[in-house]
Amino acid sequence: MKSKKRIIIILLLVFIVFVFLFKDNLLKMLYPKTYQETVVLYQEKYGIEGNLIFAVIKAESNFDKDAISNRNAIGLMQLMEETAKDVARKNDIELDTENIKEELCDVNKNIQIGTCYLSTLIERYQNKEVALAAYNAGIGTVDGWIEKGIIRKDGTDIEKIPYKETNNYVRKILRDYKIYEDLYKN
Repeated sequence: MKSKKRIIIILLLVFIVFVFLFKDNLLKMLYPKTYQETVVLYQEKYGIEGNLIFAVIKAESNFDKDAISNRNAIGLMQLMEETAKDVARKNDIELDTENIKEELCDVNKNIQIGTCYLSTLIERYQNKEVALAAYNAGIGTVDGWIEKGIIRKDGTDIEKIPYKETNNYVRKILRDYKIYEDLYKN
């Protein structure tokens, strides 16, 4: 019995040392920078921090370019068809609306439209947290919360977001964004 406990303790210690030594590598597996070239292209074009884009992609699709939600949001950045059409039209982004699902599963097109949309929201609200809430819940919903005084436009009371899903979403994106910032400091 003592020998089993000793083996378990040794294995636990080896595991702890392993995790300590390889923590960054393990975290980079959980928080990858897949599609980095495309993200860099559009972060520069639309003035959005790349790590924020990666955090949104991680939360929305976990880097599955073919992801489709139960609400029919599509692709890496989980775009709704109507939102994608509107963003593309307003920003002269070519989008084949006859094959919109295929278009939105295209890595380049999805990241371009999603980043452009996020940029528009950040410009509109002048606040990352409120913009993320609008990305999840919709502009009309967030504008309504602001008009009713439920949340402030400056995001100082973002924890008061009334939709649990959106509240958790904003917190998750901000957490993942911080992890990306810390992990990829170079």
